[in-house]
Amino acid sequence: MMRALFLLGIPGLVVGTGSAAAQPVTREQAMRAAIHPVGDARTMQAWLSRVPVTRSFPDDFAATLKGHGPAFVVEMSTTEGCVACGDLWTKLSALGRQYGWRVRVISGQEAMIRSGRLGLPWVGHPVAWARPLADDQRIVPIAIGTDHAPNLTRNIYLAAKMLTGVRPDVGVRAMAKFTGIVGQPVVRVGRR
Repeated sequence: MMRALFLLGIPGLVVGTGSAAAQPVTREQAMRAAIHPVGDARTMQAWLSRVPVTRSFPDDFAATLKGHGPAFVVEMSTTEGCVACGDLWTKLSALGRQYGWRVRVISGQEAMIRSGRLGLPWVGHPVAWARPLADDQRIVPIAIGTDHAPNLTRNIYLAAKMLTGVRPDVGVRAMAKFTGIVGQPVVRVGRR
């Protein structure tokens, strides 16, 4: 009997068909496979080069982003020395200027609370969310790690749609591809 093996997007997670069995993968292995800590711009660009770029957008894309911009804000976490954070900030700031969205930084503590509230594991900085200015409880994650500007724009568009009435499961399925390209934790050398 012939065996066919398929790679499911997470390195090391292989599902077999036919008589082959799936390899058991722990939650920790899956998490490590999906997170890519980077400490310098070269490593970050190497990971970004593997990420597909969104190339097609709906007809109402620009109108939706410009129309909703004044009512929404994108908030992101950051930390000292985080290359991926600087990259995400630069891209979100440019998108904010282009479409009229506010972009703000939130504390690491607030970021962890939000992630926990949504049941997302904390993977490091940056993480970004979109929310209505008037409601700090209705948040949609738009990035875990940095990403290409077109992908971030797509996620902001989908968040706006979800926060204004599109069925959440439709938006979540479309947005479920976060890069996981995060900054390496800063290691402090000091006395013990």
